[in-house]
Parts: sequence; structure tokens; C-alpha cells
Amino acid sequence: METSSSSSAPPPPPHSIPASGVWEDASPLLAAACRDLQDGELVHGENFSLFGAMSALEIMDPKMDSGIEKSGYYSIEEAIEDGIAPVPLSLDRTIDVQRTLDVMDHLFSCEATWHKGHTLAQTVFTCIYLMRMERTSSHAILNSFCRILRATCYAVVSVVSTARTHEEEDLFTMSFGLPLRDEGDEKCLSILNSVEETISRQLRACKAQALSKKKTLEGLESLQDNPDLEEDYCRALLCRLRFRKHFYHVVTCLRKPHGKGLELARKHVASCLTELSLMLKSRDFLKSQSNHTLQQDDEICTTASGVRPVGFDASLNSRLLSPAPPRAVKILSWSDAIRYFEKLLCDLDIICSSPLDPVLENVLHFVVQFQKSVPDLVPRAFLQTLLVQDGKLYGRDLSCDVISRALSLPDIIGDKEFQMNEFVVQLGQLVINLLKILCTNTAWQRRKLGKSLQDWSTISIQLELALKREFGETRNVLPHENMCMRVSKQLLVWTQEHTYWVAYRFLILGFELDLYSPSEYCMVYWYMYVVLMKLIEQMQLRILASNENSRRKGKKKKDHSKDSSRDMAFPSSCLLLQCYVLLSEGLSMMLAALRIKSNLFQLPSIFNSEQERFIQHFDLLQKARLPEHITYYSFRESASHATIADLMKYNFFKEIHKITPSLRGSFASEPEKLAEIRQIEQVAEHNRIALNIISQVRAGDPSLRVSFEFTHHPHFAVAVVKRS
Repeated sequence: METSSSSSAPPPPPHSIPASGVWEDASPLLAAACRDLQDGELVHGENFSLFGAMSALEIMDPKMDSGIEKSGYYSIEEAIEDGIAPVPLSLDRTIDVQRTLDVMDHLFSCEATWHKGHTLAQTVFTCIYLMRMERTSSHAILNSFCRILRATCYAVVSVVSTARTHEEEDLFTMSFGLPLRDEGDEKCLSILNSVEETISRQLRACKAQALSKKKTLEGLESLQDNPDLEEDYCRALLCRLRFRKHFYHVVTCLRKPHGKGLELARKHVASCLTELSLMLKSRDFLKSQSNHTLQQDDEICTTASGVRPVGFDASLNSRLLSPAPPRAVKILSWSDAIRYFEKLLCDLDIICSSPLDPVLENVLHFVVQFQKSVPDLVPRAFLQTLLVQDGKLYGRDLSCDVISRALSLPDIIGDKEFQMNEFVVQLGQLVINLLKILCTNTAWQRRKLGKSLQDWSTISIQLELALKREFGETRNVLPHENMCMRVSKQLLVWTQEHTYWVAYRFLILGFELDLYSPSEYCMVYWYMYVVLMKLIEQMQLRILASNENSRRKGKKKKDHSKDSSRDMAFPSSCLLLQCYVLLSEGLSMMLAALRIKSNLFQLPSIFNSEQERFIQHFDLLQKARLPEHITYYSFRESASHATIADLMKYNFFKEIHKITPSLRGSFASEPEKLAEIRQIEQVAEHNRIALNIISQVRAGDPSLRVSFEFTHHPHFAVAVVKRS
């Protein structure tokens, strides 16, 4: 309706809109759109363009929406004057303790929410007590808790900033000018210890009182006014204060250089888990003492008592700090926060168990195993700061020494000429960069691995050209070649092996990110087969060279034949990779045969052809020439000749069961490897059975329905055969 001067008229439009404009109430339209719109649909005006879509902000996104609610307080002082953060929290001493526990629990939930990628301004520092710490000086319990929490947050921000893993959650380390540090924070532990000791004495006095059946506590002032509740409140406070103390110790110990604090950090991790269990036990008591009319559901409440805490304003920082996101975020429930910290501590415990092994192969295996638990940002940051310090492994081993150890050439460790070699310096940088990449989340990891492939491939090509220029075409390690030639050849083999290791890691991460559709599994497993074959080839060359080096060190000539026969044995690491080669080849041939006989898994796309999808998935590998001379036409030629008869003849899945018994013996003391072998056996067995059924029914049978599921292994599918 037209703008009028009546009292019921809407407010006048902004000056930027012509006064002659006509205003309409769009609420019915928006309500109807909410009911009718499906996923992917959009309501827009006629002048809405692609540029408008790209520059638009999503409404109600807590990190992006620029709208600000016109309510709440506009300064901390205004909030304090209104009584939102009283000190003491209540004149009733029992209620004061209850509210103190609620503040502790809500800050606990806020901290977990911050770790999940939100900002300090929207989570931990929505607490006015933290913003004005000096006001809590008269409240010893709250002051000690807030002080050590602030010190912990500062330490975590420092670790994540140093590791630079926060690029994936770029808001995590932004402080927005918040008071993250203050004079006296270095004394936070001594202050907390003093408060803890006071409450501990109170708890011991409560136990003694119960035994002596006295009604009053002699020589000690109680925390609150109800003697019957004193012991339970003491326990609830102690477990929360002790958790904060031990978690602060975990953070500080993990920051010590060269991994010197790992053993002590692990003890504090165990103590943290104990205190978490005690916090959970205190929930029933705290709920029973809180006002039932104020309690929230467990799914949304951020405190153990279920009561909303005092002393918080979720939107205050958005008005005080201009760069802070404008809207409040949903804080994790207290139950979810408990679960988060349990997982965080378990991840940190794995880091603390690191053997600080200087062998690169073992380090890479440790990081890959660690990533299988899908750790969050904070534990990954701690892992990276442990692995890479001052450009060295664990802050102690130079990258050139790590490489020389991997080449099984301890004689050149510390050799200045080797350390200053141009190729060794570049490879050392690539190794350090690889360790950092492996500590990022899965999406960033795959993206950065793909980009690093070009660097690994380039230095491999340069090494090969330099080797040919200096020593000719010989690639194998000869018995009587000089040290320089032997080192150059082994360095080339080692570089190519790790290039293909990176390529294989890049491919399997695509499964974890669900980047491949079932119609693309055939080309993916085919490419994995090709890469794994090259990886095994380079691994065998490295092992042969390593054995040759060992034989040179004082081996007697009479033992030469015996050593040679032993060295020719297939090492367990190669045998394990051979199982994956057989799985990849078997799956790619099975999928190719099904595509030919029954047109299964050959879904034409109206957007792009199979060749275009091949390029989309493997372009980074193709640019790095990994492997050389492999193209889409190589895949198409290979897939066009696959038949079920050939699969039954060679039966790659059955061959795996001939290898795994020896692997079980080799890895008898490694539970992780045994579990991996069990996964391989299950995939091979289920696919062998499925292949037999397909062969008997015939792949061209129109009633045959074949699907692939990842029920036994995250990267290798199992065929499920049904008849309609």
C-alpha cells in the first residue's frame, strides 16, 4: 500500500529509495515460498543475475549474514549495570555455587564450539566475566577458572597459528582485539592450585564429619549453607577445576620442543579423561538441585544442571568489535561437548604415544593411521608442531639426514657436501611440506597433495637427467660403482617411490571425499592399479639397493650367495601393496566386463563425456606424467578387452588369499596391520563369491543387478549381486 501519515502506516523508506515508491508486504509471498520451494530452487526478481548470485550473502548464516538484531546491550558496562553478570553470582551461597558451576559448564561447551571452527568472540568470550576478569577477583573459584581457561585458549591459538592448519577454519585464530592475555596469567596454575587445595580440604572435612556424625565443620568455612549438599558440591567443583588444570598441562607439555613433554602430557590426558567421567557423574546431582521449571532438554542445554547460565551475552561482541561475525552461533550442548573432549583427548593420547621415529616411512605411516580417526583441527595442529619444528623433523633431525637414513646410507649423515646438494635441499623442503600437508583435513590434504605432485615429478625428472648426463643410462645399482653414482641412483629411486606414494594417497582420498561416482570406479581402480605397480617397482629397487649397501659393510664373500637369495625374497611391505594391486586390477576388470556385457556402470552424462571425467579426476596426475605415457586411451584400450572369462581364469581375488597367510606371520605383533589384512581378505572373499555368481548367471542376464558398497574397506568396494 501507499505510504501515508496514518499511525498504522509502515515507517518511511530509506533516503536511498525514491519517496514515490510503492511498498508491499512480502510476508505472504515468503511464507508461501518456504512451503513450496524444493532443494535447489530459488525465488528471485527479473533483474537477478549470476553476478548477483555470486555476490549475495546467505541470510541467517552466522558467519556471513551482515544483518544485526536491534536488541540487547551496546556495551559491557551497560550489561553489568543491568545485573547480567553479578559478583557474587547470588547472595544465597548455595545458589552462588550452583550458578558458578553453570558458568563453568557453559564455558566448557563454548570452548568445544570454538574448537569446531567458530570464533572466540562468538563462543568463549561471550562470557562477561572473561571480558572483565578484574571483577571476579573477590570470587576465588570463578576467577581461577576463568584465568586458566583464558591461558589455555591463548596457548591453543598459538599452536594452531604456528602450525597454520587454521587456513581451513580461518576464523579460529582471530582474536578481534579480545583480552586473550593479561598480567598475572602466568600465575594461573598457582592460583588454581590454591583454590583446589581449599576445596579438597573442605571435601576431606565433609568425609570426616560423616564418620564422626558431627553437624558442623570445625575450623573451615563451608562453600554453601546446606551441610547435606556440601560434599556433592565440592566434588562437582573439584572435577571441573582439575580438568582445567590437567588440560592446561596437556597443552603446555605438547608444546615443549623435541617431543620432551610427551610422556608427561600422556599422564595428564589420562587425568583429564578421569575428571570428565566425574563431571558426567555429577550431572544427576546438579539436575536434582536446580529449578525444574528452568531446565532445558539435554539436546540443547549447555550445562549439566540444564539451567541457562548467568553472565553471558551472545551478541554483545558483534556490536563492540567491528570485524566480529554479526550473529550468535549455536553452542554445542554439554553432552556433545563432553563427547568432543573425549575424542580430542583420545587423539592427543595417540600423538603422545608417538615413538619419535626418525625413519620417514614410519612417520608417514603414523600420520596416515592418525588421520583415519578423522581428528579435528586442534589435535592435527599439535601433531604438526610435534613433527615439524624449525624446519626439522621433531625439531632435531635435519631433512637431509632423514633422506640419507631412508637411503640406508648412514655414512653420509652429516656430510656437508650431501647436505648442500641442490637436489637434497629441494627434496628436504618437499618432505617437510608433505608432513605439513598430511596434517590438514581430508579436503585440503587432497588438494595440496595434487598440487605438490608437480614438484615431486619435476625434481624426479631433473634427477634422472642429471644422472644420465653424469653416469649414462644405467639404472640398477652395480657392485663396484663409486659412492657418488650409488647415492645419485638411490636418491632417484627414493624420489620416484615417494612421488608414486603421494599419487596413490591422492587417489584414495577421493573415496573418502565421495568424489567418484559408481560409473567412474572402473577408471579410478584402473589408475590405482597402474600407480601401485610403479610404486612396487620403485620400492623393490630401493630395497635391493639397501641390501647392497648392507652387504658392502664388512660382509664376507662366503656369505654372498646366502645373502643374495635372502634379499630376493619379497618383503612384507611389497606383499601388502601387491594385495592392493590385485584388488585394484580385479575390481577394474570386473567393472569393465560388466560395462561391456550388460551396460552396467556406463551411465552417459549430458554434461561431460567419459574422457572429460577422466581428465577432471586425473588431470594433476597427467600433468605430472604419473605414470609416463598413460592416457585416457590407455584406459579405454585396457577396459575394452576385459571379460568375465579372463577374470575367472586369473581370479585376482583368489590370489590374495595365497599372500595373506605369510603377511599375518610378518605382522603378528602389529594389530593395525592385522586389521588391515583382515579388511583385504573380506573384500577379496566377497568379490570372489560375487564373481562366481556373475559367471554362473552370465553378466548379460537382464535380471542381474550388481551394486558396489564400501562395507569392509573405505577405499575398495565389494560387489553385491541380486536378481530382480
